[in-house]
Amino acid sequence: MKRQSFIGRAVLLLFLATAFLQSTAQDLKSGFDEEEYLEMLRITSRQVDSVQKNSLPAPEQYTMEFRSNPGPLDNRWELWTNKSRSIMVISIRGTTQKSISWLENFYSAMVPATGSVQLNDSTVFNYKFAADPKATVHVGWTIGLGTMAPEMMQKIKAFNSEHHTKQLIVTGHSQGGALAFLLRSYLHYEKEAGHLPADLIIKSYNSAAPKPGNLYYGYDYDHITRNGWGFTIVNALDWVPETPFSIQTLRDFNNLNPFTDVEKQLKKQSFLVRLYLKRVYGRMNRKTSKSQRVFTKYLGKTIGSQIKKAMPQLKQPDYAPTVNFTRAGVPIVLQPDAEYLQKYPDSGNRIFIHHGLWPYYLLTQKIYGKNP
Repeated sequence: MKRQSFIGRAVLLLFLATAFLQSTAQDLKSGFDEEEYLEMLRITSRQVDSVQKNSLPAPEQYTMEFRSNPGPLDNRWELWTNKSRSIMVISIRGTTQKSISWLENFYSAMVPATGSVQLNDSTVFNYKFAADPKATVHVGWTIGLGTMAPEMMQKIKAFNSEHHTKQLIVTGHSQGGALAFLLRSYLHYEKEAGHLPADLIIKSYNSAAPKPGNLYYGYDYDHITRNGWGFTIVNALDWVPETPFSIQTLRDFNNLNPFTDVEKQLKKQSFLVRLYLKRVYGRMNRKTSKSQRVFTKYLGKTIGSQIKKAMPQLKQPDYAPTVNFTRAGVPIVLQPDAEYLQKYPDSGNRIFIHHGLWPYYLLTQKIYGKNP
């Protein structure tokens, strides 16, 4: 009888424990959730050796499970889970004080959004960030992600196998947010290729992130995260999301456009008008194309040679003839007010005053009805 009673109590305890875990499990929902984003900022702030040290409150719902070693470009990422381990978070560190971390940002020539980069003699990073062959992305962040992606994939698969974790949030602030764009895209196409569970749900919060790729990458990103699964959060006074430099040339339009057969259009005009417009068109085309080539040269090959000092076996990829960077993701604009400007004045020489975690944290609280 005692043995049966003991077994009965054990079964009951197991049932109650299972019920408790199920009751505390959370499900990701589409749409911007300010509390979810604030928790992502709290997680991000644990990367204490970023450029600006920010001591936000500790995360409330998540615990860190893993922190990677810094890569050759000083990239680092962490894996966090909620209490029930039903949700994973991959948090990517932003720019650090090391010069190689800044060079990764400035290495802003573009490469096709589907391709490969040879990182060293034995490692090739094969990637797909977009289905559109016209899509291009930032080469520095592509290489940065390539140094982390295999370990990320391994951890995602391990937690899915061991804990049946089928929900994932990808996040990062500043450079971390830019890398999170590419990671979100990469995971989508890895899942599509059957390399990740088909029922894996992915949501992304890209905070204070620069522009990750061209317009066609942005279209693709917005398509795969449609219906509220990918957000880019921007302080309207923050200059970092305005970078990298962008130049739109006539080559950056869709195939069907009025510029593809401009000669035919000009024939409809009188001789003098045709002569004038042809001259203007030629100058516009030549000047923007020349600017693009200059940017690609200095922000590609020249800085790429500096990157090779940290990654000697890196083979510089072929660069795409474009630097038409644009934003991606559903924008959540944090618009500063007079009270904010008293605390964070838009003047002086503190160029990162609007870029830190605290301005984003406080503006989100205020705009979405939470008192700081």
